[in-house]
Amino acid sequence: MDRQQDNLRQRPLLTVDVVIFALREGDLHVLLVRRKRPPHMDMWAIPGGLVELDEALEAAAVRKLEEETGLCDVYLEQLYTFGDPRRDPSDRLISVAYFCVVPANSVVPCASEDAEHVRWWSIYGLPPLAFDHPQILRYALIRLRYKLEYTAVGFELLPKEFTLTELQSTYEIVLGETLDKRNFRRKILSAGVIEPSGLQRTGEGRPARLYRYREDAVAEVKARRLFP
Repeated sequence: MDRQQDNLRQRPLLTVDVVIFALREGDLHVLLVRRKRPPHMDMWAIPGGLVELDEALEAAAVRKLEEETGLCDVYLEQLYTFGDPRRDPSDRLISVAYFCVVPANSVVPCASEDAEHVRWWSIYGLPPLAFDHPQILRYALIRLRYKLEYTAVGFELLPKEFTLTELQSTYEIVLGETLDKRNFRRKILSAGVIEPSGLQRTGEGRPARLYRYREDAVAEVKARRLFP
């Protein structure tokens, strides 16, 4: 019985990590927190924390997201489970990672008890990261690019109304490659997933027509394959 109790005390702890992508200043950013406790004190990390005993996984991810960013009512997608025994030097932790894609202006970072600072970092210029978080972010970027190939996830990075130039730029930033302008516009318009909003953006040069994502459009869009 003593051995069984000892085994129970040594069982792994369960955590959640939430990768938050946003498009800011012409770049793809991810929200990170700087830890103020060991292990990896003062290093940057993905927002997350322990799952409570009476808490569902997604509920824990939603709670941590709101605590660290002020975000609520955001669609989270489960990314992967990371369970290398050496991923945390102090405890045996298994982490279920989630990710979400949001417009940058919808996030107001706020430091939690586990984080001294919260800030955006370019996914292409990250600081040294705690734990196995470099691996988690690499996996999340691959998933985001993959989703861009077959869903309308790119629209979630944009404001409600956008120009075709902004839409193309979003795809190029996430994919890390240049797309042909004429081909992109022809294919995205023929895909039937966007519609004119009836508004224009004025400024220097000619006014630019604003578009919006059609709410009745089919979510599964062969977007990337339309834009080789």
